[in-house]
Amino acid sequence: MADATLFNLSPNHPMADKLAKEMGMTMGRYEIREFPDGETYLRVLEAVEQQPTVIFCDLYQPNAQFFPLISFAENLKELGARDVCLVTPYLPYMRQDKRFQSGESITSQHFAHHLSIAFDGLITVDPHLHRYPTLDCVYDLKGEVCTAQEAITHFLKEHPEDMILIGPDEESEQWVSAIAQSAERPFQILTKERTGDYSVSVSQPELSKYKGFRPVLVDDIISSGRTMLRTIEHLPKNDMGKPLVIGVHGIFAYDAYSTLKEVAEVHTCNSIVHETNSLDLTPIIAKRLTQYLNELTQA
Repeated sequence: MADATLFNLSPNHPMADKLAKEMGMTMGRYEIREFPDGETYLRVLEAVEQQPTVIFCDLYQPNAQFFPLISFAENLKELGARDVCLVTPYLPYMRQDKRFQSGESITSQHFAHHLSIAFDGLITVDPHLHRYPTLDCVYDLKGEVCTAQEAITHFLKEHPEDMILIGPDEESEQWVSAIAQSAERPFQILTKERTGDYSVSVSQPELSKYKGFRPVLVDDIISSGRTMLRTIEHLPKNDMGKPLVIGVHGIFAYDAYSTLKEVAEVHTCNSIVHETNSLDLTPIIAKRLTQYLNELTQA
């Protein structure tokens, strides 16, 4: 594997240190501060000429982080870095992928445009690919997509009880079915209609032959939590165990978590830092990043 320097632009996220330790990477030193007018000062304190570089950045709530991230990447290139790769467990601005009303911005494309200019590569986990079949459809760089399926499967296998996996909509079918197959559990996929940020209707599951099973609701993003709550409302109160909710990316806007935890046991992957983080994505990302750096060595 090519020797690479990892710059952690999200010091409050524990994954970067774990990633560097697992892969034996050097943590790059840098200086960042704000001028009195709010503009950003950045200085790289490592020699990066002809070296692969990796920037770890937690892009949850991305707007304030976006310009420092872009400037950091551009600076590494100007200092002669051989390759600049972004590792972000959660990739934002993927759900705004269509102009529903005249004049709306398709911000997923605009966000991708600027990241594609600044970076050579991108490694992320289960981006919300709905109208884009692959990351390459919107990003013009070497995009590497990891999946949380292995982490979720491992988590479920640690629970020996009878379970039925439930995907809240058609978008979830491909990967919920894969998790169910690997974990050797039955599954159902529901249909969903969203009429607003907090207005969601979900179809009724057919659970008559799963009395006594614990329902496991799996989705890539838990934002308002309304999809999960509407699904839980359909579950029989006495014939099934307490619902288990698993999300890859736990955004938990407003009261989503406090409301969900009253009716379900909630677990998420550690893509976004939250008290529900029970599933570690570090080994999955480390494996993909190792492959990425090995390909640089062979190039």
